[in-house]
Amino acid sequence: MKRPLIAAGLWALASQAALAQSMPGMTMPAGDMAAPKPPSVAADASTATPMTMPMTMQPGDTLSTAGSGTSRLPANDAMHGVHIMAGDWMLMVHGYAWGSATDQGGPRGAKEAFVQSMMMIEGARPLGDKVDLTLRSMMSADPLMGERGYPDLFASGETAHGIALVDRQHPHDLFMEMSARVDIAHGTDSHIFLYGGLPAEPALGPSAFMHRGSARFDPEAPITHHWFDSTHIAWGVVTVGYATPHWQLEGSAFKGREPDENRYNIETPRLDSWALRATWNPSRAWSSEVSYGELHSPEALNPTQNEHRLIASTSYSANGLDVTAAYSRKSILPGRVLPAWLAEATYAVSPVHGIFGRFENVRNDELFERDEQLGRDPPLLGVPFRISKFTAGYAYTLPLPHDLAVAIGAAASAYAKSDRLDAAYGRHPHSLTLFAKLMLGH
Repeated sequence: MKRPLIAAGLWALASQAALAQSMPGMTMPAGDMAAPKPPSVAADASTATPMTMPMTMQPGDTLSTAGSGTSRLPANDAMHGVHIMAGDWMLMVHGYAWGSATDQGGPRGAKEAFVQSMMMIEGARPLGDKVDLTLRSMMSADPLMGERGYPDLFASGETAHGIALVDRQHPHDLFMEMSARVDIAHGTDSHIFLYGGLPAEPALGPSAFMHRGSARFDPEAPITHHWFDSTHIAWGVVTVGYATPHWQLEGSAFKGREPDENRYNIETPRLDSWALRATWNPSRAWSSEVSYGELHSPEALNPTQNEHRLIASTSYSANGLDVTAAYSRKSILPGRVLPAWLAEATYAVSPVHGIFGRFENVRNDELFERDEQLGRDPPLLGVPFRISKFTAGYAYTLPLPHDLAVAIGAAASAYAKSDRLDAAYGRHPHSLTLFAKLMLGH
């Protein structure tokens, strides 16, 4: 086990090897775009200087910013990362460490402090006049939380110690992405691309929540995460796509099973599932996608069940306002259909003051799966319940030296549910989370 772990760590740190030693910090726009194409005369690495700037798009993507994996966001959705030119390479670094203290009310709630984190390193260079290469590694220290992650009322998905995680959000793996992408220009404003990685993200759903400007300050993962973007860390992905400024069409083969409980290991890749996605960017302010995927055996506790997902989402970004709205129809075979809705927004009132909110509505039948495994014989086992979550919050962003910033804020949530859940959750469950988010690029 140690050898593949060490090898993966070296790959993640050395995929941009030629330039890593000259990397200071950097700043990038919301979403993860490919680095700008270097000038024809390469800069000397010894004289390269860092640049605080948004990343440019892949060739021809003048109306979009790339999100996680190969997804697109509006071009105006501008998360920043720190860039440096060194030789033929453009490097980008972006990341955060997010400390939170939460009080999730009701009988199933908990009071805990936890830290989420992510660091992304990306390097891009031309391979020829019409060919560009992008290497990306993304890592997280979330496994230090422990297998059970952090409290998140009405969330469900994955396991810890063989027991279903309910009312908690699982931690991400140490290796969140290790991928490569090749873009081949086709005409003056379009390109064909091949993307793959271990792990990586298939062409299914919107950009993962931690890359969306609309979720920039919300300290909790959506309770609909396993309806929209849980495949963003799939252990085995190959995607082929065609992109123009307005349209992107792509298809993926990937591993449908969710990551296992060992958050430090390298899992066996498999291409047993597939997805298709079409994305439309009518202007720099809008991006919409429709996607469909068939997942083979995604849940470890129900290995004989397959899942189909139909997802539609749209994002808007202009004048300091970032919004995402999405719908997912999750069909668990045989028989059950579990839909979900999400709407979230962040508004920059000023460069330092921001307000944000999220609404979710989901039909979930896993709320008592853990109770059954623990031998409690719950009478509502397998019954689907409609849950709504309302979140509102505020963040104050203080710029720091060296392309750093810290956002300090709070988020409060209330829930709407069936009265039949009162015994488990109380009549009016609610939660409050205080946080401080240290950001490299912001």
